[in-house]
Amino acid sequence: MAEEGKRMSPFSSGLALLLSGDKSRGTNSQKSHLISYHDDIGHQSVERTIEHILDLHHNSIHAPSHSIDTNFIGSILKDQAKRFELAHEVNNSPRKRVSLEAKNICGRFKNIRKPLLIESVAAFSSACADACVWRGKWMFEVVLETCGVQQLGWAKLSCSFTDHRGVGDDEDSYAFDGKRVTKWNKAAKSYGQPWAIGDVIGCCIDLDKGEISFYRNGSPLGVAFDGVQVSGQGDGYGFCPAVSLSDGEKCYLNFGSHPFVYPIEGFDPLQAPPPSRRFAGYLLQSLGRLLEAEALERSDSAYFHKLRRVKRFAPLKDLFDPVSRAIFSEFFGLIGNPEGQDNYPDLEYITWGPLTSFLIEVLRSQEPHDRATLDRVLDLFLQYPESDMVFQELFMALSCNCKVAPLVLTQCPYTGSYPYLALACQILRRREMMVLWWQSHDFTVSFEGFLSGKAPNKQDLKELMPTVWWPALFEDSSTRSTMALTVRMVSEAISKIEELHRQLCGLVIRFTPPGLSSQASPGSVFRSFMQNLIVRARGMDHRTASGGNPSSNVLLSLYTVILHLLSEGIGSPSDEKLGFLHRGGSRHFPQNIFFRTDLYFSSLPRIGGSVSQLLKSHKFTGKELNEVEWEEGFMESEDFRVTHSSVNKPCCCSPSEDDWVQTPRESLRYMGGATSGTSSKASCKVIPDRPQNVVAAECSTRGLTDEIEDDKPSSSDGSGSGFSYQSLNGLGSGATVTNQSLSDGSAEALGEEELLDVMLLLYYMVVAPSFRQAFYHMSQQTQSALLLDDTDKQIREKSCPEQVKRLKEARSVYHEELVDSVRHCSWYRISLFSRWKLRGMYASCMWVVDLLLVLSDSDSVFLYVPEYYVESLVDSFHALRRSEPPFVSSAVFLKQGLSSFVTFCVKHFNDPRILSADIKDVLLQSISVLVQYRDFLVVFENNQEAVERMPRGLLSAFDNRSWIPVTNILSRLCKGCGFTSSRSTDSVSSVLFQVLLRETCIHDEELFATFLNRLFNTLSWTMTEFSMSIREMQDKHNVADLQQRKCSVIFDISCSLARLLEFCVGEIPQAFLSGPDMNLRRLTELVVFILNHIISAADTDFFDLTLRRHGEKMNRTMILAPILGIMLNILGTVGSDSESGHTSLSDVISVFCSMDCPATLHFGFQYLLNYNWSNMLRGDMATAKLAQLEELSNYFRSMSVSVEEAGHLAATEDGDDNCCICYNGESNALFEPCHHRSCFGCISRHLLNSQRCFFCNATVTSVTKV
Repeated sequence: MAEEGKRMSPFSSGLALLLSGDKSRGTNSQKSHLISYHDDIGHQSVERTIEHILDLHHNSIHAPSHSIDTNFIGSILKDQAKRFELAHEVNNSPRKRVSLEAKNICGRFKNIRKPLLIESVAAFSSACADACVWRGKWMFEVVLETCGVQQLGWAKLSCSFTDHRGVGDDEDSYAFDGKRVTKWNKAAKSYGQPWAIGDVIGCCIDLDKGEISFYRNGSPLGVAFDGVQVSGQGDGYGFCPAVSLSDGEKCYLNFGSHPFVYPIEGFDPLQAPPPSRRFAGYLLQSLGRLLEAEALERSDSAYFHKLRRVKRFAPLKDLFDPVSRAIFSEFFGLIGNPEGQDNYPDLEYITWGPLTSFLIEVLRSQEPHDRATLDRVLDLFLQYPESDMVFQELFMALSCNCKVAPLVLTQCPYTGSYPYLALACQILRRREMMVLWWQSHDFTVSFEGFLSGKAPNKQDLKELMPTVWWPALFEDSSTRSTMALTVRMVSEAISKIEELHRQLCGLVIRFTPPGLSSQASPGSVFRSFMQNLIVRARGMDHRTASGGNPSSNVLLSLYTVILHLLSEGIGSPSDEKLGFLHRGGSRHFPQNIFFRTDLYFSSLPRIGGSVSQLLKSHKFTGKELNEVEWEEGFMESEDFRVTHSSVNKPCCCSPSEDDWVQTPRESLRYMGGATSGTSSKASCKVIPDRPQNVVAAECSTRGLTDEIEDDKPSSSDGSGSGFSYQSLNGLGSGATVTNQSLSDGSAEALGEEELLDVMLLLYYMVVAPSFRQAFYHMSQQTQSALLLDDTDKQIREKSCPEQVKRLKEARSVYHEELVDSVRHCSWYRISLFSRWKLRGMYASCMWVVDLLLVLSDSDSVFLYVPEYYVESLVDSFHALRRSEPPFVSSAVFLKQGLSSFVTFCVKHFNDPRILSADIKDVLLQSISVLVQYRDFLVVFENNQEAVERMPRGLLSAFDNRSWIPVTNILSRLCKGCGFTSSRSTDSVSSVLFQVLLRETCIHDEELFATFLNRLFNTLSWTMTEFSMSIREMQDKHNVADLQQRKCSVIFDISCSLARLLEFCVGEIPQAFLSGPDMNLRRLTELVVFILNHIISAADTDFFDLTLRRHGEKMNRTMILAPILGIMLNILGTVGSDSESGHTSLSDVISVFCSMDCPATLHFGFQYLLNYNWSNMLRGDMATAKLAQLEELSNYFRSMSVSVEEAGHLAATEDGDDNCCICYNGESNALFEPCHHRSCFGCISRHLLNSQRCFFCNATVTSVTKV
């Protein structure tokens, strides 16, 4: 009873009167809304019922002499029409359609949809409308399809435009530009707010006051210009609406052809609304009352059944048909033939205004929706052939409303585009409606509009999230609770909109166009839409417009739809079939996807290069077009295999109770988790590790479908039979063709593998940049919080009023930046980091990495794989790893599903088949990031491919391009084995890989020699760059942050390189003592070079000031420790006497003495002995190590005296035989065939990097000792 009353109320008073009569007045307070305002209704129920339905005065209809039919009702409506026509508003608007005239256009515009959805296809295009005003208050609206450089406003007829001068660039025109947040009238001044895609800009001019003002989404931006005057009156004077657009910019101009989204009181549209609009609204309201009466008559409510027995009123069975026919006859008469009424565009205005509002009111904008009544309305409309044009226009109206509808906090969760999407989905459940939509010229444009969402900018987020909280904010608990409630409400609103997107796309996927049933299959229309959309979006890459890709919001929504379809499935809650990505066991993929030649696919870069190059060098035979099959997790051993069909389930099968949206207090902790000093990388350790057997138990006791259903966004009462779902299982995968602009008319069923391919491309195009923006704001939040805390501390410590004032001003800036970052982070967590989305991303990573590993065994196919497969895989992997709150703990992130990702990175970071160096870089950088964490490093140690390939691959990849990530990886693996380091205290190090690296260097001498030569050269270069940066900074009083950061980075890399060299000396000393003399000499030279730069007086003073690097202090210990370790490793290996084939201590000292800088070495050794190592070394071992160094210093002192005396004697002799390169050794070797001479050491070192003579540049064939 209560539920029925809720669904049926409220009723109009007239209809209530027909049921309750006078007896119901005041009898029940709960039924007081049923009391009539009429005094008496009598018993002539037919007339009174008509009066109620048509909203006529009481007793205005007398009993007719004949039966009540359509003509009788029609005569009444015609009388009403006269009343509405006389009562319509009269204004000074011109009675014609306002448009852009060709003579008033400079540049070039493309008319995407009539009347005025335009795009600039020139560098800068300007235009004036053909309406001129010289008095009164006028306005027009501009809906932004892009948000780049656009100048919107007013211009005089005397204003002339050029290719570089548009609206506002001279004194006769006035404009607002939200991209640059300026107003223009010959000169630019700051004004307004930044605009975003979907904004509605109201351009108003008050010629009575001489003012021009602008509105953004109905909010006033203030008076932009005053003192605006016209030079005369009449058509030749006054102001015209004018716009200027940069290349690729799009907007929709509304001069009054349909109702304004945000009408401003007192301002009239330039194009007068049709007088029939009010009568059309009256007719629709009458139809609503008729349907209301019918629904009430059919109600099974006991209360209404009792009233019907007591009161006599006319049954609607015989009355409904004539009334409805008369209403529709008058309604379609108002619209007439739109093609013949260009001057009275009633169809557009009535459809966008009264009809749209009526249908939303019928369905209800919130749940529960009245689907039955809406279906009844549709049935009535479809009886008339004129309804086709009405509904085609309706789809466009609903689509445009989806673009501009903002999220309003007080209306959550039924806000934004929800009411319009709900209505569209309900209408399109009917096949005849889907056919009408598909046949319309605006199908693609309107479909894009349905999928577009109005992404909020800074100002919008401020209105959407007025209260902001982060962990360091010491305010009352209500602030935190309010923020949590806001996040939950906005999240629910986004979920409902995404659900309707899925319903709409599901309807399109299952739709088969009429007349093509024998050629088209389910999904062909959806395929066509996707491919056309992507082709156009990728075609925007060459544009210079700063507004960006105009379809980014649409592409993001499309990605979300496909991800949900593949991950959560398209079935109903009772469907036991798992989503495509979560099905275990055997998997297959049609390789012919990679060999398509359509416009959509052929231009995409491939792993092996461009398609044209591959077709010449790697022709395929046709076998590659077969499907490839594999078992999930085939690369893993049986003991460690984690798949969807195994006992141990992957991370994407974890329960959804950890969803951050469902636990707002925990989620809010992550909104500012970094403010306490934790980075996003370390945040994965916040959640305690869950034992593997617990996860397995959860997955075995609960089905995956049950877990997914728990986390699905709430359904919008979709239990109706019209919303039955159909799985895509069994639909074949074939060549991608379309049924419209990209096709020859034939199409196969849309397969899940094809959707996966599209999803990866969409991720690469729009989702990856969105994640980068999200992580940027997270980083900004951390930085702003640290600056705010530091500023608060300084304010408490300072006593000077002037300093405190400046600090408070800085604090205000930091606080505003922090609040803005918190809002953006909250928005991205809501829109990107939903639990089900992260599950789908994880499952797609598992799917794609297995696919790529299978394809890598076949060169002919692997080379044709698009690059975005790899890029999307890597980016989504790291987005999952860095998600806040963490998707899963780091202990199981790789182990339970993605250990194959390690295999792929290790196997292909140095793969010569991958032509793109950028692809190799991202794989190498992934390894560099992962080995920094102990939990991930364990996976590398247990991975067979990593053990076999990584040591040799890293040494080979240490080249001019990849040496930085390789250095980071090697230094991390070798951590804990150097001076002042301990393996027991270093949690992130790998004894296994240290042994493997040592064995690789010993067994492959050529590889190690090449690596060592590059290591020497690189370390020498970085230390030179660091020394030069230090001196530049010392010469300046104000050091720029960028220069300081550059210096810090170079120094950090130099320290890592020095640690690698220390590892080589400690683990492979024979390479320096038993190998070529050149290695020991180069090592000695490098040690002396570093000591000379690090401990020089000027540099010492600068180091004492301590450079700050991300909050850490950078000091000399970081570079001195590996240098001292190198020297001690040499001393610990050599003996005091020469042994067979080995270098003795005296030989080492001799090399030091040959550097011809004894004073520098004495100072360096003494500096190292006196350096404060107490914080680094403790106990007897420290004393023994320093004693070794002191022994070396004493031995060097005594030996250097002898060398110096010998040098004085040699100086008196002829020095013509000395090497002209080093001036130290004897010229005992010559180049062949040019016979230039030098010492053998200099020649050998030179030949490591070049095979040409450094005197004459001739190619060296051999070196001969003389």
